Amino acid sequence: MSIDLAFDREHIWHPYTSMQDPLPVYPVVAAEGCELILDNGQRLVDGTASWWSAVHGYRHPVLDQAIQQQLGQMAHVMFGGITHPPAISLCQQLVAMTPAPLRKVFLADSGSIAVEVALKMALQYWQGLGHSGKTELISLRKGYHGDTFAAMAVCDPVDSMHSMFSKLLPQHHFLPAPESPYHQDFRPESLQPLRQLLQQRHSYIAALIVEPLVQGYGGMRFYHPDYLAGCRALCDEFDVLLIADEIATGFGRTGSLFACEQARISPDILCLGKALTGGYMTMAATLCTDQVAFGVSQSEAGGLMHGPTFMANPLACAVANASLTLIQAGDWQQQVPAIEAQLKAELAPCQASPEVKEVRVLGAIGVLEMHQQVDVAKLQQHFVNDGVWIRPFNRLIYLMPPFIISAAQLCKLCASMRRAVGV
Repeated sequence: MSIDLAFDREHIWHPYTSMQDPLPVYPVVAAEGCELILDNGQRLVDGTASWWSAVHGYRHPVLDQAIQQQLGQMAHVMFGGITHPPAISLCQQLVAMTPAPLRKVFLADSGSIAVEVALKMALQYWQGLGHSGKTELISLRKGYHGDTFAAMAVCDPVDSMHSMFSKLLPQHHFLPAPESPYHQDFRPESLQPLRQLLQQRHSYIAALIVEPLVQGYGGMRFYHPDYLAGCRALCDEFDVLLIADEIATGFGRTGSLFACEQARISPDILCLGKALTGGYMTMAATLCTDQVAFGVSQSEAGGLMHGPTFMANPLACAVANASLTLIQAGDWQQQVPAIEAQLKAELAPCQASPEVKEVRVLGAIGVLEMHQQVDVAKLQQHFVNDGVWIRPFNRLIYLMPPFIISAAQLCKLCASMRRAVGV
């Protein structure tokens, strides 16, 4: 199959890259299992699960069948005034899998939109309860919640890709990034900035939004579950909603079905995505409690003011149903600990490299944090030459592979990372 890379370079805008001097792209013509297949026939072991979504790998027979079967019924129908079996089944699974208080489901069309919906829920909730002054939000430094405007406004305002838009965005409160690493003792004093802010501004604050346990784009930082538990307790004490953005961490990635479980808490609003459809189609979900849904319904608008054209797309719902069925079968409960153990053993030697600041592993996530920003194009070529697909960014080289990856495939990924840092 011929691919016109010259046309691609001249006309097609890829994410987070320049049109004047774009990063190189590699032509993928097929994918199966844990491998991407290039146009020249070369196979690359996928270490990023297509931005953390393809947890079941590619061309999974159960997911393929779900798409094909639904295509024989209908590809799409509007969700306004209409419902359909795939959407009902999906929401039944989501309500059953998530913490018990989360009983209302809004089906969004991407992770960023799930966050937008969550923020709207929080603001409309307080309006419905007669507290229209609660319009401020709290987020964390090093936090990332998406690329749309409301989502950008709760991303780190300085140390993020969105700093250039800071003058255009609503100004919210940002706390220091959690200081207690996941594998070390918790420092209760790290919650003091949150307590102080809530003491001063709780009458004006609608919600706190966090990425549970893992701050993704902000540096793949793993923080202590007790910090998250403390956030929940303080939100309760000062009557502020807690939004958990589990778009990256949900469905087993950190070793528990949801990262919130490790802190033994449930949020008021939960955002899910990525692995929801197994990487097959774009879809996300925002869940909330009955209390939040009641408040939103009491607001002046009467309903949640959001309605994407492709909301609850039947094809996406069908494949999401199949993906969640695979997750509920429980194989990830053996796969993720095995991946974690292998990552710890095979990435540990990288700590000896003078280029490496820290090696971190949590669940099916392995991270090399470098002292300096990496040369993405150079490293990408190294990895492709080694027959693996690893996409570094900023100062990070990381793995978030499909859960079905074999030990031999993961070994190949780790070996290439070791070579990349000279050990």
